[in-house]
Amino acid sequence: MPPSRTYDHDAIRFGGIVNRLRMERRWTLRYVAKLCGMNPTYLGLVERGENVPSLTTILRLAAVMGVPASELLAEVELAKYGARAKKSPDGE
Repeated sequence: MPPSRTYDHDAIRFGGIVNRLRMERRWTLRYVAKLCGMNPTYLGLVERGENVPSLTTILRLAAVMGVPASELLAEVELAKYGARAKKSPDGE
């Protein structure tokens, strides 16, 4: 029997965002991986949410995509928590 996989839902959300940004730019997986200095297979794993990226990977991807890393992570939070992620702790 194959081992069961557990998925990190935040990694899946992050990977989907990276994939969307890459597709919007019409860049290939191989091209982005080269710009980031990583293996295309690894980048594919990240985009599918099958690997939890390191902080270094997040920062490299953000720089290559031309967006602040904070925006990538904010989008993950928004997808996870919905409108609650936009509100401040005091409800405003």
